[in-house]
Amino acid sequence: MAEPREHESGIRVQPNGPYLVRDTPLVRRRQVQSEHGEPMTWQTLHDVDTREVYALCRCGGSANKPFCDGSHASNGFDGTETATTEPYAARAKDLGGTGITVTDDRAICEHAGFCGNKQTNVWTMVRDASTEDSIARAQLMAMVERCPSGALTYRLAEEGPAIEPDLRREIGVVDDGPLFLTGGVRVQRSDGTVQEIRNRVTLCRCGASKNKPLCDGSHREVGFRDAAETPVVVTDAQPAGS
Repeated sequence: MAEPREHESGIRVQPNGPYLVRDTPLVRRRQVQSEHGEPMTWQTLHDVDTREVYALCRCGGSANKPFCDGSHASNGFDGTETATTEPYAARAKDLGGTGITVTDDRAICEHAGFCGNKQTNVWTMVRDASTEDSIARAQLMAMVERCPSGALTYRLAEEGPAIEPDLRREIGVVDDGPLFLTGGVRVQRSDGTVQEIRNRVTLCRCGASKNKPLCDGSHREVGFRDAAETPVVVTDAQPAGS
């Protein structure tokens, strides 16, 4: 199994196989929802013990999630990576806003739902000029900062830089969902290309995304299940077929 060079921390995607991770903390993370089922914030549940190098399941079939157990070698997993490698700035569109400019890249949205609630959403707020109000503007900023894929960003100065939350460099295993990378985790594709390093990124781990290695929300459609209540065990097993 090919491994990254010693100095390369982060993730290396294995061809039709797992994510090989080096020197990057792993945690369990879940959404905190309102009584109406609206995503409100993120809760980190606990650290997950790992070795310096470990393999995370990408096909969705492992019996030892989030770790790889070699199931990709026998379940016909097609891990072809089709996500764009263009930088975010080249793809994203300015949505506008008053006192704030929101930028959106629909191509990498994973539909986590933080961009709206039962009263409003990001697109309505920037369109109807409600962000003239500082309270509404703060609500909009919180929505954008909790977007795990980084599809949404904002800046306060028209020509200024995007403002990002201060997030620890780690991999978050989301209940029944993707891997939520924060703090600039490096992701190298199986052909050696490095994805743009960003503060917020989501990677598919159900095996069904049409935008691999990125998540596109397919875990909901296929009924992917892997909640934090399920015990996880770090295994010495080498992912078969890698």
